[in-house]
This record gives sequence, structure tokens and C-alpha cells, in this order.
Amino acid sequence: MLMRFGKGVAASLDISLFGFIAALVITTACSTPSPSSQPSPQTPTGAGAATDDFSPATLAAGQRVFRFDTFGDEQFWTDTARMHEVVQRSVSPTTALSVGLKVDADAIPADVAAAIKAGKVDLNDPATTVTLLKLNAVVGLQGTVTTVNGKDNLTRLGITCALCHSTVDDSFSKGIGHRKDGWPNRDLNVGAIIALSPAVTPAQKAVYNSWGPGKYDPRFNIDGKSNPLVLPPAYGLAQVRNETYTAEGPISYWNAYVAVTQMHGHGNFSDPRLGINIRQSPDMVGPKLASLRAYQHSIAAPSAAAGSFDADAAARGRATFNQNCVTCHVGVNNTDNNSGVLHSPSEVGQDAAYAMRTANMAYRTTPLRALWQHPPYFHDGSAATLEAVVTHYNDFKRLNLSAGQQRDLVQYLKSL
Repeated sequence: MLMRFGKGVAASLDISLFGFIAALVITTACSTPSPSSQPSPQTPTGAGAATDDFSPATLAAGQRVFRFDTFGDEQFWTDTARMHEVVQRSVSPTTALSVGLKVDADAIPADVAAAIKAGKVDLNDPATTVTLLKLNAVVGLQGTVTTVNGKDNLTRLGITCALCHSTVDDSFSKGIGHRKDGWPNRDLNVGAIIALSPAVTPAQKAVYNSWGPGKYDPRFNIDGKSNPLVLPPAYGLAQVRNETYTAEGPISYWNAYVAVTQMHGHGNFSDPRLGINIRQSPDMVGPKLASLRAYQHSIAAPSAAAGSFDADAAARGRATFNQNCVTCHVGVNNTDNNSGVLHSPSEVGQDAAYAMRTANMAYRTTPLRALWQHPPYFHDGSAATLEAVVTHYNDFKRLNLSAGQQRDLVQYLKSL
């Protein structure tokens, strides 16, 4: 007999969540918070110099923001998009997991975990999703659940940074495990989730379905164009000057941009270069940027596992790298952007469409860290493997590397 976790623990992580995200992002793709009539600050939000406070208290606060803070974005996802109703009505864990949603195994009580293992939990019941939200077990989603006459009801729903920039280690089962903050959720198919909604037109469905897992366009709701980017890692950023592919600002700039314009949090963001000036009171974003930045800067890039690459070949590949790649991949994080350098799309053989929609209209040299962990590569994921990356630059830059040198270079990149 399958268990229905009513008062205790539910058994469904399903499409409710995804329907919710879908509809939410659908609306997101069509609108942004209303611009302010107040004069726009001359300096973009979060772009100023900053010093991290790595005290335990600050890091703990930053972790809470990263994992659990919605910045008040329930104002959109609940009050406008009514996605809590979609989740309550029609989401099951099986479908949710199939489109990349993750579950924090550490938030699931032992008796419930045992029931899931024993096949006694109905993973096709939306009530389970509500219970998982009540347990705070769904990575990147925050739900307010009230119990009326013995039934749990989802009354508020919001999203957090962890939705796209955390995953789990699958230690319990696929999609369920211990959190891995900073690891991009390359399984999360935001576009497919959005396309599930009956609120989108056939033309919109075609756009969303074209994105694929692990991709998102953070400007679609700004300019109506679609050039989805690969969700980037949020680890190994401590020595990186500008966090984004197009280097428009440091990590606090992008945190503020996403929190306000994409998550629809209740706060302020301004960038006169892009003509964006959003002011909302109270500001539920700005006061949290410092601790959030410190926590993200504290997340180290994961090391390549022993045996995952050929050490001898990697040593030879390092020599090849130093002879051919260090003009751009310089310093501790292998990027010349720390010195302010940007590259036109034509200079690096990349599609220009996304860059032309940004303030700098150029790309930074991507920092190289934990490359083994986050394929595909380039801003748009156009290189499926490191072999494809090496082939691209060998051909485009006419490096004339031998087949052996290319293989060795791949092994070196896997070791970073």
C-alpha cells in the first residue's frame, strides 16, 4: 500500500513545482518589475569595490540567503502568477525529478526516507510535493504550508538562488541527495517546465522547448530575444573580477540583477547602460548582497577525482597550454578579464547574438575551474565536450596542434 504523507510527510515532488516554475517563468519572460521614476544611479547596482567578511556569522547568513531567501519574490510567483495553486493541484515527484528539480535528502525524516526506499510512497501524488515543501526539502523552492482540518495547503511559493546554482550528489537516488552549493543544475530544464503551461502560445512553447536542460536566457523578459546561456558554476569565484559571461559587473551586480529582474524579488536594481532602473521599498535584496557574496566566494571549486584524467598526459598538456593558451588564460583563475580585457565575438569565434544584447557587447575569457564537472562549454553550450573546445580553438586560432597534443591538452583541462 502506497503511503500518502498528509500530516507527516508527503510523497510527491512532481510537476506542481515545475508547473509553478513554468508559469512563473512564463510570466517572467513577458514582464519585469515596473521601472522607477526616480533618477537612475550612475553606478550599476553592486558594481562598486567590496571587501568580503568571512566570519562564521557572515558565512552562515550568506548560506541562508543563497539556499532559502526569496527576496520577497512570492509577490510575483504567488500573488501574480498563482503558481502555488498549480503546485497544490498537479505536481508529482516523478515528473519534477525528470525535469531536473532536486531534493535535499538531509531534510527528509528517516522514517519517510525508509518508506521511499521501500516503495511505500506514491511519487505521483501532488500532496507529496506540498509535504516536501513543508519540510523545506525542495532545493531552490520555498513554500508556506498551512494545515486546515488535517490537510496541508500551499499558500505561498517563491524561488531562491539555489534553484539554478545548486544540485545534489544523488546519494539517496537520482535527484535526491546532499546539497552541493555552487554546482550548476545542468539537469534543470527551465524551458520545458515553462512550456508545460497552457498560458503560453505555440510560438512561446517553441522558444522555451528550444532551450534544453541547463540553459536559461536572463534577458528574454527584457528584450524579447532568445539566446539561452549555460547555467554557470557559482564556485571558485573568489579571485574572479566579473562573474558573468559578458563581464558587466562583479558577483554582487549579477546577484542583484537576477534577484530583482529575473526572480522578481522586492528590491532595487539599476544599470544605466541597459536602461534599467527598478526601485522598490523596502529593499529586500541590497542589504543581503554582502553576506551572499562572501558565502559564494567561500565555495571552492571541486577538485578532479584521482584517476579521472591521465596525469602523465596532463603534464604534457600543461606545456602545450602554456605555449598556446596563456595569452588569455592568465593568473590564478586563468582569465585576462581580471585586468579588464574583453574579447569581441569574432576574436574568439563565438556567436555574437547574446553579446550584442549586453552592455559590453563582448565576452570575457572564462575562468577555468572544475571543467570536468560542468559540460557543455562556452557561454551557449555549443561545445559538448572538452575535446570540442580544443578542436574549436585549434582550428579557429590555427594552432596546428597534433592529435597527440590535443589529447594531452584535454587531459590537462580535465585536471583543473
